[in-house]
Amino acid sequence: MEVTPGYKQTEVGILPQDWCVITASDACSKIQDGTHFSPRQGGHDYLYVTSKNVGFGYLDVSSASRIDTDQHRAIYKRCDVGRGDLLLTKDGANTGNAALNTLDEEFSLLSSVAFLRFQPDNYAAYFLQQVLTSRGQRQIKDAMAGNAITRLTLAKIKKLRFPVPPTKTEQEAIAEALGDADALIESLEQLIEKKRKIKQGAMQELLTGKKRLPGFENLIGCKQTEAGVIPRDWEVRTIGHLAIIKTGPFGTLLKASEYSENGVPLISVGEIREGYLRITENTPRVSSAVTRRLPQYVLRTGDIVFGRKGGVQRSVLIRPQQNGWFLGSDGITVRPTKDCHNAYLALQFQSARVREWLLQNAIGTTMPSLNQDILRNVAVPVPPTRAEQECIAAVLNDMDADLAALEGKLGKARQLKHGMMQELLTGRTRLV
Repeated sequence: MEVTPGYKQTEVGILPQDWCVITASDACSKIQDGTHFSPRQGGHDYLYVTSKNVGFGYLDVSSASRIDTDQHRAIYKRCDVGRGDLLLTKDGANTGNAALNTLDEEFSLLSSVAFLRFQPDNYAAYFLQQVLTSRGQRQIKDAMAGNAITRLTLAKIKKLRFPVPPTKTEQEAIAEALGDADALIESLEQLIEKKRKIKQGAMQELLTGKKRLPGFENLIGCKQTEAGVIPRDWEVRTIGHLAIIKTGPFGTLLKASEYSENGVPLISVGEIREGYLRITENTPRVSSAVTRRLPQYVLRTGDIVFGRKGGVQRSVLIRPQQNGWFLGSDGITVRPTKDCHNAYLALQFQSARVREWLLQNAIGTTMPSLNQDILRNVAVPVPPTRAEQECIAAVLNDMDADLAALEGKLGKARQLKHGMMQELLTGRTRLV
C-alpha cells in the first residue's frame, strides 16, 4: 500500500512522520485497579465507584454507594485514584467504557475499574478520546480474546497502543476540539431528555382531561372512573367500541415469487418501535401481487399497529407515506371508527397507564402476547367531541415533531464527532 509523503505506516495505521506510537505503560506513571475484595456498603463517608458508574465518555456517581472511612483508607492506600485520572472498565459487559475523573473528593474503586495516571508530558483527555475510537475499542476487544471471563487484565491495559502527536500542545488542541463536540452532543441529549419529560407530563394532563385546552374548559367538575379521574363530560370507552381490530394473515404462506426488493414493506413486530416504524435493508418486502390477493391486510393511513408477541406495549400510527404497506402475520391493527380520532387514540396507547395495562394483561410471561380480546378491553378516556380529540393530538404531535428535529440534530452531531475523531486522532488533519 502506497503511503502519502509525510506519513508512515505503523502498527496502528498510517500516521504523520512526526507522530509516534506508545503503550499505555510508557504514557502513564501509574496503572492500577480497585479492590478485589468487596467492602461492606452502607457507610456515609466515601463514594464506592464500580463499573456501573463509568459510562462511554462520562462518569456518573449518582447511583454509587458509600463505605466507611476505615475500609476506604485500606483500599485507597493501594488505589489512590485522583482528579484527572482516566477510569477504564476492565470487567463485565461494559468493558472498554472510559471516562475522566472529574471529582475532587477521594473515592474507592472496585477491581472492575482501573485508573491510568498519565506522565506530565501527556494529556489525559487526549488519551480518553483515543480509547473511545473504534480502533481503541477494537484493541480492547482483541486483548480480551481467549479469556474464559470477559475481562481486561492490567497487563493487557499496559500494552494498549496509542498514536501520539509530538507535543502535549497538539494533544490538548485535539482533545479540546473533540471536547467541544462532546459538549454539543451532551447539551442536545439533555435538551431532548427535558422535552421528553415535558411531553410525558403533557400527555398525563391532556389525555385524562386534567388540563383542558382553550375552548374546551371544564365547567362541571370531575368524576372517578376505572381509567382514573376525568371530567364529567368525558366518558371511558373500550377499544372494542371505538375501533375495528384485525390480526395479521394467520397461516397465510407467501410464495417466494411474492417477495420483491421493490415491493412495499411487510410490517412485523421487529419493525414496530415506540411511536415509529424502523425500516432497514433487512425488512422483507412484498410485491403488488400480495396486496391484490390479500387486500384486507393492507395498512391504511390512521391504522394503529401492534405486534402480537414480544413488545406488546409498543404501537405505531400509520402515516400517509406508509399507506399501502402490508401487515405481517404477527401484527394486529386497530382501525378507529369515525367517533374517535386516530391520532388521539394512538397517543392513548402510548400513555403510561395503557402500556402498563397491556403488560399486565398480556398472555404469558417469557414472551407476552396480545390478542383481539385483550385489545378490545382496553379502556381509555374520551372527550365529548372529535374536535377536542383533534386539538389534543395536534398539541402532542407538535411536541413529537420538535423532538424528532432535535434527534436529527443529535444524529448529525454524533456523525460530525465521529468524522472529527477519524481525522484528528490519526493526524490526517492537523490543528497545530
